[in-house]
Amino acid sequence: MNVRGSFRLSWGIGLGLGLSSAAALAAAQPEPILPSPAPTASATPLPTVPVGPEQAPVDEPVLNWTVADARQLLSVIQGIGAEGLIPADYEPDALRAAILGGSGEALNAQASKSLSWLIEDMRDGRTRMDSRVQWFVVDTDLDNSPTSAVMAQALASRDIAGTIQNLAPTAPDYAALKALLAATPKADKAKRALIRVNMDRWRWLPRELGKFYLLTNVPEFQLRLTVDNTIIRSYRTIVGKPGRTATPQLAEVVEGVVFNPTWTVPQSIVKGEGLGARLLGNPAQAAREGYKVTKLKDGMITVVQQPGPNNALGFMKLDMPNEHAIFLHDTPNRNLFNSTARALSHGCIRTERAMELGMTMGILGSGKSTDEMVEIVKSGKYTRVPMTKTFPVYIMYFTMATDITGKMGTFADLYKRDAPVLAAFAAPRQPWDGKRKTTEKVIKLDNPL
Repeated sequence: MNVRGSFRLSWGIGLGLGLSSAAALAAAQPEPILPSPAPTASATPLPTVPVGPEQAPVDEPVLNWTVADARQLLSVIQGIGAEGLIPADYEPDALRAAILGGSGEALNAQASKSLSWLIEDMRDGRTRMDSRVQWFVVDTDLDNSPTSAVMAQALASRDIAGTIQNLAPTAPDYAALKALLAATPKADKAKRALIRVNMDRWRWLPRELGKFYLLTNVPEFQLRLTVDNTIIRSYRTIVGKPGRTATPQLAEVVEGVVFNPTWTVPQSIVKGEGLGARLLGNPAQAAREGYKVTKLKDGMITVVQQPGPNNALGFMKLDMPNEHAIFLHDTPNRNLFNSTARALSHGCIRTERAMELGMTMGILGSGKSTDEMVEIVKSGKYTRVPMTKTFPVYIMYFTMATDITGKMGTFADLYKRDAPVLAAFAAPRQPWDGKRKTTEKVIKLDNPL
């Protein structure tokens, strides 16, 4: 079967989605399909508070509590272990004592504090930023659901349990981990701790991931193309080697699909490894390997690998600008996808069946037809297909999760990122410090080889 027929068959069986024509979308500006504000128990939307990557902690308001509402809060705290959190963190003994004292300032202060802490951890995660290694995602849930607004809503609705539950992640994997935690004996402390850690990782993300998104779980070596939280396609991946080239955790946006890409070789290779000088002195080798070599007036040598079967990026890359220079792309070394352990790259995500992924993204994200996509691929020319819908890409790190078949399992802790999160859970809860993004140094990983 030829490429066109094979893709049509694969597309028709695998997706079965109604797609807009390219003509209908040609003049459209990119339409974001990033997570929308999380639904709440109240029909009244919560106010949005613009917040930068870091914000100093603020004192939450002290609300007026009835004894009945405080008892409901105490009940929620006592059962919060089902969400992978620790009831003692929210001072149930102090709340119980305040309830016995009746309505008044003491009850107002304690109940407000306990509720605000519970909201923070359910919305944003219990693990503070300094324990999240290479975590470069800014969670927008605080903007959509400020603590003060959620607190006021909880008391106004008199449904504290429902308000708290509405902060939980909507990803199916969170519910699966929650069910596993409920089924795991309390004596199996190590397994329960690992479940809690990975439930918390879901809380680090926006509550709603979006209608369309790509998610790759680095330790699993798999990428998912997801629609309405259902996997439509999955692809084996090659990820960064442990150490300096470990793949960071990111949430970015695909702005375009590049077919037949060029690759600008980084100066760490051009100059640091002497590639520029070698190719400049051997034009035949440069032509044979598809490199265009230029010596600038200041003596700097630039090397750009042209499109072709030997290009380090293969035949496709997803254009997702970010400060790490991390992206998803094809590779000419496709035999490596047959390896079991695939932590082999310099940080970027190499993806199997990359042409299929790129064509699928082009059809879903730009409205182009299958025929148009096939012609672009066959042209052999550098072509960037801009998205009219911008797809989120989540590069994540779960060591316990459902695999692409839906089976729950564990994955090797490739980069030893579990230990600091486990330690944070074993230690007393730390107050929120205002950090919403890591202060770790960005390591620009721009070498796909």
